Amino acid sequence: MTVAYVALGSNLENPIQQVQRAMLSLANIPRTQVLKTSSLYQTAPIGYAEDVLTLIPDFINAVAAIETALEPVALLAALLAIEDTAGRQRPYSNAPRVLDCDLLIYGNIELNSPQLTLPHPRMHERGFVLLPLFEIAPHLSLAKYGKIALLMNDHLLTGVKKLNA
Repeated sequence: MTVAYVALGSNLENPIQQVQRAMLSLANIPRTQVLKTSSLYQTAPIGYAEDVLTLIPDFINAVAAIETALEPVALLAALLAIEDTAGRQRPYSNAPRVLDCDLLIYGNIELNSPQLTLPHPRMHERGFVLLPLFEIAPHLSLAKYGKIALLMNDHLLTGVKKLNA
């Protein structure tokens, strides 16, 4: 069994409910169990042109720690199936989405393939990933980048707000 971390996010079709359903769906992945889930975080959209930014709804984000006997690519396939079940569409890169499930970390494995890069190549730049990850795994260290506690800064955390649920 390997411990892995999964980021969940949504900004369409009742995002809170989408992320909560996805957390429950993780427990239905074969040979996998959920160890811990973070709180929900509301995140202002990033990476969009200024003229459309006000049209993009905020995201709801969370991170889950799981333990799995699946290999990384099989786990990724299970996560993509959860997205598909939720109705995920990919009209363009970084499009608003019903559900996004990203495999962040899979044990200590470093992988760079056309299907999957581990650890996730941009998670160290994303406050909406680092903050919920820190909540459930405060002593975690990211390959190449160090302890997540040292990666978090005001710039990355701007626009990220923990929800009271």
